[in-house]
Amino acid sequence: MSEMLRRLFLQSSTSGAAALMASHSVSAAANDKVVLGVIGTGGQGKNHVSSYRDLPNVEVAYVCDVDESRLAEANKIVPQAKAVSDLRRILDDKAVDAVSIATPDHWHTPAALLALAAGKHVYVEKPCSHNVREGRWLVEAAEKSGKIVQHGTQSRSSPFIQTAMQLLRDGVIGKVLVARAWDVQYRGAIGKSEPTTPPADFDYDTWLGPAPMMPFQSNRHHYNWHWWYPFGTGDAGNDGVHEIDIARWGLGVETHPSRVAAVGGKYVHDDDQQFPDTMTAVFEYPGDGHVGQQRQLTFEMRLWSKYYPHNIDNGNEFLGTEGRMLLTKRGKLEVFKERGEKVDVKLPDDRSVHIRPHQQNFVEAIRSGKPGNANALTGHLSSSLPHLANIACRVGRSFRFDPAGEQIIGDDDANQLLHRTYRTSHWGTPKVS
Repeated sequence: MSEMLRRLFLQSSTSGAAALMASHSVSAAANDKVVLGVIGTGGQGKNHVSSYRDLPNVEVAYVCDVDESRLAEANKIVPQAKAVSDLRRILDDKAVDAVSIATPDHWHTPAALLALAAGKHVYVEKPCSHNVREGRWLVEAAEKSGKIVQHGTQSRSSPFIQTAMQLLRDGVIGKVLVARAWDVQYRGAIGKSEPTTPPADFDYDTWLGPAPMMPFQSNRHHYNWHWWYPFGTGDAGNDGVHEIDIARWGLGVETHPSRVAAVGGKYVHDDDQQFPDTMTAVFEYPGDGHVGQQRQLTFEMRLWSKYYPHNIDNGNEFLGTEGRMLLTKRGKLEVFKERGEKVDVKLPDDRSVHIRPHQQNFVEAIRSGKPGNANALTGHLSSSLPHLANIACRVGRSFRFDPAGEQIIGDDDANQLLHRTYRTSHWGTPKVS
């Protein structure tokens, strides 16, 4: 890491940080070519690499991973890119305009904060944070830096999903009062394992990063990290956040909820994973408290079933005063009036939801300086919902939440789960006030 970047990240002075970031920034508007690095090259990370490679006038200059085999696989996709294991190599390169982060969840915000401090635009996979406090840090850092942050909820850039949202705004089912999201799929158990020595080609210490030191264990390694408190956010934050984001979008709420209730646990899988395989959560948005202003968002998750609501595995249902809408990223949208009569609606020919249009929108935002379709605040508000649902399941009770102060009211145990413990000695640990 360069001395300039190190000073920038460690300092607490807002004015000093702003001045350094201004001097460190590269204008992609002046130089139409966007140069970026992809950090994390697992399954989704390789999708990032392939997608950016095929965008016009975009150069993937770096690929980065702590697993040598995964790094080599990504490098085959873009042989001209530099393959590095330390993300700071990318941040030190002033020619790099942006980074795309597809690491495990516990690295999402720390890597994004480092990148913003280095003057880079950021595309960060969902959820944008490991916990509520990190999401707020990301929002504040994005505002201070003036850089583009795009959250990886790619439905925001799908014409098909955008059409559904416009129909709701136009009142196709009246006033939308309840949004239902669900994540129903079969995920197998991860078994029970004991600590072992990490593979020789895997830099486990860097993979841990700012998370507390703990021994390597094979079933919290690739992908299975999703199911462990220090690294993941469960499937609510993994697949569920996509549907939750669509539900919040359709409901038209641009704040946190004020009441959270959730029940769930491990109903099927007798293994080491810590997050629930079954969950039902309810979020209430009171608005101004008057009749007609309240909104409710519900989320259901079952990771042991293929019995899908309305024959839709992961999807949404919106209930309004004059009807309902069924919606899924699989290309299905149906509207019904109050008595169940189906309504014909005009839909775009392309009903797909892919990562490339969302990354194209990110690149266009860098060039234009206009916000992307899923900025840091959008990501924070949607990512916080699985965080809050997970907290309610862990403490075993509902709670009231202060949307402005981002604090759980009257529950110290639950409040402690709004943030996490870091390794104080690690360079990736966020240095924020």
